[in-house]
Amino acid sequence: MKILALEPYYGGSHKAFLDGWVRHSRHDWTVLGLPASKWKWRMRHSAITFSEQIATRLSGGESWDLLFCSDMLNLAEFKGLVDQRIARLPSVAYFHENQLTYPDRYPKEWDRHFAITNFTTCLAADAVWFNSMFHRQQFLEALPKFLRRMPDHRPLEAAESIRPKMSVHPPGVEQLPPRPVRPEGPMRILWAARWEHDKGPEVFFEALRLLKQRGGEFRMNVVGEQFEESPEVFTRAKDEFCDEIDRWGWQESRDEYIAAMHESDLIVSTADHEFFGISVVEAIAAGASPLLPERLSYPEILRLAEDKTMQEFFYDGSARQLADMLAARAEQIARDSSWQSSSEKLKDCIGRFLWGNLVGDMDDGLDKVVTRL
Repeated sequence: MKILALEPYYGGSHKAFLDGWVRHSRHDWTVLGLPASKWKWRMRHSAITFSEQIATRLSGGESWDLLFCSDMLNLAEFKGLVDQRIARLPSVAYFHENQLTYPDRYPKEWDRHFAITNFTTCLAADAVWFNSMFHRQQFLEALPKFLRRMPDHRPLEAAESIRPKMSVHPPGVEQLPPRPVRPEGPMRILWAARWEHDKGPEVFFEALRLLKQRGGEFRMNVVGEQFEESPEVFTRAKDEFCDEIDRWGWQESRDEYIAAMHESDLIVSTADHEFFGISVVEAIAAGASPLLPERLSYPEILRLAEDKTMQEFFYDGSARQLADMLAARAEQIARDSSWQSSSEKLKDCIGRFLWGNLVGDMDDGLDKVVTRL
């Protein structure tokens, strides 16, 4: 089957998702992407830009069987602009995130139009896929609350009509090279996330501060995408923990990022907001043991509801309990320098996210959208 994929924000996790799927898929893909910058402008203009690009391809004789897009595209607008041969194609919208529940540091400036765009995209799509059950449920709960804020003509029945079209298809990760033998030395901690407030960096560095005050020894890799206005806490932490830092900031290549994961005993998350958690999944697949707040999609990822023994990888979200658990891990590693951080049950649990194990169901999902229409 021939798939036309449109990604207005072709970078970071969005790009990794599409590239990984295309690499493993049995389908034939055409991917059109726009640079991953100025996301608000991308949501505004991508329907116009893509419709123009596709017109050129149609004139060259190209054709497709299904349209796939991310939540960054205004699908309803796009279908109104593009050639009807494309507008009539079965369509799947994939939600990496949504603008209904995405955190905003400045709530008064929240642009409700982007939430409406997500809603109309759901209405226009034949299938709506989410990256986690947590994300789908959060969206379903937030949508009617948002629509009730409208002064009149609240489309609550239309909102309910999208529920049957929804399903969950988590993103995949690649099988990584074997983990090197752990060198001797103190515990090595990885924190890998966008450098923004919703990832909870203050809690992470406070936990390290408490650990250090107790005499705990550790090394740290603090990596992730940085922005012009990254939280000030990172600047202060770079000075405060200068003697413990091995890696800091954006890793310039995929190999460097893999090395950061392989070097680390633990992957720590302090996120207040996360729709899936691809960096955590990937780090566990690379052999790091997780310490995660018991919230968001993390219990779902580790199947905590089905396996209560996974509780050892969760903390209550506070800096103090995180520091306690880090101290316990540090003692364990100090007693056994050959300690291998990732247990078999973690490997088995995370193995379901490897592309080789996911791609069949995802390819089948596209087939089903086409055959039922």
